Amino acid sequence: MKKQSLLFYFLFSFLASSTAQDTFSIIAVDPATGEVGGAGASCIDTYDCNGCGGVIIINNLLPGRGGMNSQATVCIPNINLNNGLNQLIAGLSPQEVLDWLLVNDGCISGNVNTRQYGIADFDPDGNPRAAGYTGANCLNYANHNTGDYYSIQGNILLGQEILDSMEQRFLNTEGPLAKRLMAALQGANVPGADTRCLSAGISSKSSFIRVARPDDVNGNFYLEINVPSVLPGVDPIDSLQTLFDEWYTTTLGTPSGLAPKVGFRVYPNPAGSELYIEPVQIPVNDCQARLLDMTGRLIAECRLTGSKIALALPAGMPKGIYLLEIRDQAQQVIFTNKIAH
Repeated sequence: MKKQSLLFYFLFSFLASSTAQDTFSIIAVDPATGEVGGAGASCIDTYDCNGCGGVIIINNLLPGRGGMNSQATVCIPNINLNNGLNQLIAGLSPQEVLDWLLVNDGCISGNVNTRQYGIADFDPDGNPRAAGYTGANCLNYANHNTGDYYSIQGNILLGQEILDSMEQRFLNTEGPLAKRLMAALQGANVPGADTRCLSAGISSKSSFIRVARPDDVNGNFYLEINVPSVLPGVDPIDSLQTLFDEWYTTTLGTPSGLAPKVGFRVYPNPAGSELYIEPVQIPVNDCQARLLDMTGRLIAECRLTGSKIALALPAGMPKGIYLLEIRDQAQQVIFTNKIAH
């Protein structure tokens, strides 16, 4: 590599890593299915880190083996993440990987005291293992919670309650790993979970969720949803939940694992200036219909009171694909449908 190119790489890595303080995340494995997965959110987005793609840069998975989150001060690309995964491939346990990283730090910005890691995997006999690390100089509040098959970590947090809420949501939610990871993120969906976002009234600015099945190919995972940025005032965990519910409905049959309570006829599709929503099967009382773009931004909404209603679409609404979701009085999503315009 030429000296000028090498200098540019070092300068770019330093500038990028100086802003890449990534906050709360979870990494986990599922002994029952062999799945591995991760999720996270941060008050940085893709624009804050020169098009890095948002907080997803902290994570990667090894199908059938394990996964890792490398956060707090990181280089772009995430050198310590790649090195740690290579050590997992070589046969080290999560704790051994952490011990190796502490003496083989590869990032030129910061040091081992400004790193934070979470690792979970399966041992050669298929038993789950997990380990976490929080450097002494990570920005407060910083800590990690670990269990037999998961690690939850965060920095620049409101406090320990964010990690504890994520952990309790993860442990107390029934269903597949994907649903439990999404629930864990919702445990941190409060204004200022990452304190840099407190003044904006949101938890974070970017979010992601990934799950790999044992027979997945690296880079082509069973589930991968990334929200690299959002419009002002929109919480990326809300956007992620909307996209997750659509994925769950398509893949597993019901949004967020809930049995559908009612049905709706929605027409025309593609929609013009109005979208008609007509309940079928049983009467519907006091539900809310919301039309969202694919970043989770609210485009239009109305109340449903038991009969057909016309949802007026804004003039000048861009052509594209939108998501209609209907929530009951408890704000549970009971119906979703993609709408073309």
